[in-house]
Amino acid sequence: MTKNLVIIPARGGSKGISHKNIKTIAGKPLIAWSIEQALSTSTVDRVIVSTDCKEIKAIAKEFGAEVPFLRPSELASDTATTEPVITHAINWLRKEESYCSDNIVLLQPTSPIRYRNRITDALKKIENEDVDSLFSVVEAEIFLWTDLNNPRSLYDFKNRPRRQDIKESELIYRENGSIYITKTGIFEQLNNRLTERSAALLMSTEEGVDIDTYIDWEIAECILIRLIKEKKLD
Repeated sequence: MTKNLVIIPARGGSKGISHKNIKTIAGKPLIAWSIEQALSTSTVDRVIVSTDCKEIKAIAKEFGAEVPFLRPSELASDTATTEPVITHAINWLRKEESYCSDNIVLLQPTSPIRYRNRITDALKKIENEDVDSLFSVVEAEIFLWTDLNNPRSLYDFKNRPRRQDIKESELIYRENGSIYITKTGIFEQLNNRLTERSAALLMSTEEGVDIDTYIDWEIAECILIRLIKEKKLD
């Protein structure tokens, strides 16, 4: 059976929103949404939270995640990137528990909105399409410009299309930071969650909220409360 290891990175420091990962949103700590979504996925083998914070560790364990280590402080700074955090978790589990997964599933707690079975869909897609990695996306705005001092359009403004007339081939998608899956061996070779052989999982616009500011927080909370009422979330 394929071993799918979920890693949820959650450092203690947060510049935008203090103690963001354990702040209550729609009735539970922010990180709890990702933990419970992972635990409800039958094809997930283990759910690990990587943190440097004892308070986050306690709350993560309360909601059912494993927190077998506290990550080093150098991997929890404002400048630390995600890939070394994943590498640390892989190496620790291999060394201390002789454990190695087939796939790494990265769930970022700042993207708490995932429909029921979304992680299952992602795991099925990476298996069925025979790729090395997968990332989730949402449809993005195409009417984009760059350089405020000398505005330049990234679309043909001389032939501005109506939204309903935009062809599928002309659509633009952005990573929403919600779900990444990488084959473990490939990740260790490349030190990157993404590869040349990637699949993209399209998610709904409301699943694309990545909480970085208080405005993001308010939007996400409104969506979560509505989806709970609509029974679209576990």
